[in-house]
Amino acid sequence: MKTELLHSEVQEFIQQSLDKDVMRLALQKNPFPHLEWIDLLTQIQSKRKAQGKLPTWYETPGILYPASLSIEQTSSEACAAYKASLVSGRELIDLTGGLGIDAYYFAKVFQGVTHCEWQEPLSDLVAHNYKVLNADNIRCISGDGMAILKELDQTWDCIYVDPARRNQAKEKVFFLSDCEPNVPLLLDTYFQYSARVLIKTAPLLDLAAGLNELKYVKEIHVVALDNEVKELLWLLEQGYSDTARVVAVNLKKDRIDRFESTVAAEATAQATYALPKTYLYEPNSALMKTGQFQRISEIYALDKLHQHSQLYTADALVDFPGRTFKILAQYPFNKQQMKAQLQNRKAHITIRNFPISVSELRQKWKIKEGGDQYFFFTTNCHNEKIIVLCEKIN
Repeated sequence: MKTELLHSEVQEFIQQSLDKDVMRLALQKNPFPHLEWIDLLTQIQSKRKAQGKLPTWYETPGILYPASLSIEQTSSEACAAYKASLVSGRELIDLTGGLGIDAYYFAKVFQGVTHCEWQEPLSDLVAHNYKVLNADNIRCISGDGMAILKELDQTWDCIYVDPARRNQAKEKVFFLSDCEPNVPLLLDTYFQYSARVLIKTAPLLDLAAGLNELKYVKEIHVVALDNEVKELLWLLEQGYSDTARVVAVNLKKDRIDRFESTVAAEATAQATYALPKTYLYEPNSALMKTGQFQRISEIYALDKLHQHSQLYTADALVDFPGRTFKILAQYPFNKQQMKAQLQNRKAHITIRNFPISVSELRQKWKIKEGGDQYFFFTTNCHNEKIIVLCEKIN
């Protein structure tokens, strides 16, 4: 860890350079010859990326930053805080600590947290940041998480693991067994040390595939931040044999949209269908990821437009986890209606269960993005291609 970066004049330079172009800065003369120019540039670039994602880190003087890739890959504070709301207890071990955002928030609900990170320089940096943040109930140990787990040989209230989502060829992977560590292979070992295991996976993982690879799954949380799914959380409890609870949350600045169901409930749910009514409902991205499309119809008393459209309608206005629109008109999809309603105009376009892409529609009919009109291109319950014109309510 390069403590020279903490000198007041260096920190002041970093702060004053946050709004400057790093590429241009790289061409300038290093104002601190005793420091590597690349180290200074890394601090500037990484701190800038932390501003919105890690406000506590960004606003705290004396924080050191790793390469910007670590900032990109780490949990946001909003997601970490939600994660920490799912578990609590005496001792938690984070086997894949990384930059330590999750461990920091776990430390607010556990008496003690152990942060494991195999890269020693990163482990040292995280330990420094915890001291600056006064997180004195977290200990940092450098080394392989599984080896540390066995060496400490103690019982934990929860084990947390965030497996790396790329294989040795740096390709994206879609199964837990292809990640590092191989969580499905190691589950029995984990359960020797804790009755609860919390796993974070990438949004690409299919829920059915995850359920097939894991066991004792008690809860699945689909976590979105401002309508972008960021992570899937799998809470496992040793011996649990009932159906898994499914929770979709969309974290926003002023509220949290939440949906709850179970895997079994969706399997037996029956949706109702209708042509567009007074209001149109579009599920948020977290709700879409759950695949609970029949249960949405049941829980909110909404009709689906089509089995595969994943758009809902009703004459009643309901509090819904997604976007809500007032339907102004609907048209059959044909050349005449496109010329009359959309050609050479501004509009927001969404497609659901429709054979033509948004880019193709925009290009062919010269439709610009923007304006206050929202057009949904979809298929109705009579298998007819339609255009639904709406105004947004929320």
